[in-house]
Amino acid sequence: MKRVILAALAATLLAAPAGAADKLKFAVVPKAMNNPFFDIARDGCIKRAKELGNVECVYRGPIEHEPATQVQIIQDLITQRVDGLAISVSDVGAATGVIKAARDAGIPVITFDADAPGSAREAYIGTNNKDLGRALGEMLVKAQPHAGTYGMVSGGPAAANLNERLEGVREVVGKAGWKEVSGSPTYCNDDPALAVQQLNDLTTAHADLNAVIAVGGWPLFVPEGYRGFFNNNAERFRSGKLVAVSADTLPSELQLLKAGYVAALVGQRPLEMGEKAMDTLLALHDGKRVQEIIYTGVDRVTKDNVVEFLK
Repeated sequence: MKRVILAALAATLLAAPAGAADKLKFAVVPKAMNNPFFDIARDGCIKRAKELGNVECVYRGPIEHEPATQVQIIQDLITQRVDGLAISVSDVGAATGVIKAARDAGIPVITFDADAPGSAREAYIGTNNKDLGRALGEMLVKAQPHAGTYGMVSGGPAAANLNERLEGVREVVGKAGWKEVSGSPTYCNDDPALAVQQLNDLTTAHADLNAVIAVGGWPLFVPEGYRGFFNNNAERFRSGKLVAVSADTLPSELQLLKAGYVAALVGQRPLEMGEKAMDTLLALHDGKRVQEIIYTGVDRVTKDNVVEFLK
């Protein structure tokens, strides 16, 4: 009987794909899987994992922006003994404990896109978010030199990266004489449809509003909805009394910029984030030292260079 069991086990091992058992499983955990920004980070992760050969990219996160669900998913990945974790942190307070749990279990942990600087994470890969906010403010001032009033749309109120962007915007536009309206920022919890509704709410509540700033690309991720917002305020946009600037440079956003629906975009580099996450986790797994902060830079896009980015 023992011989039969051993023979069956040997056959199973022989039938397994060559090298499958040797592959390291590095998990990338986004804030929300319904956000197309993270699709690009996933693509970078998968691309680099294939290039490395001995690595598998495991992409798993909450469908919508739900910090508690993200924590549960990370806990599940710890139980499954993945070989490394790259997390875009939804809520620093909620994630700090589970990051420590992963490290205590011997799993390397880095953050990407959204950091948790007070946690046990070993590195951060992504945008200098204060600089991104400053760039949004600078693009607004360039698009509309005459100071006025503005409102902002953000994602989750506990997202440290987004709060840094808000601070960066305020730093620049405040010096230029701009005033933030009451009720700003609004928080869409990474829901594109809600972000569009909040833009409509801001322009309805403030008939003299001169600018809207999205510190993430959410409202432009749903082009039809965003065009509806633009059309609701068409006269204000066309007269120059209202301008819009946004973070991110996904294809749908670039098309909206090319068509004149938005004045400027400040893009991140999510593909590079996914690629560098794999490289960094592999280095940590191999016991190598890594740079703690790895900035991936930003891109400034206007009607003058949008065609270049579309290519």
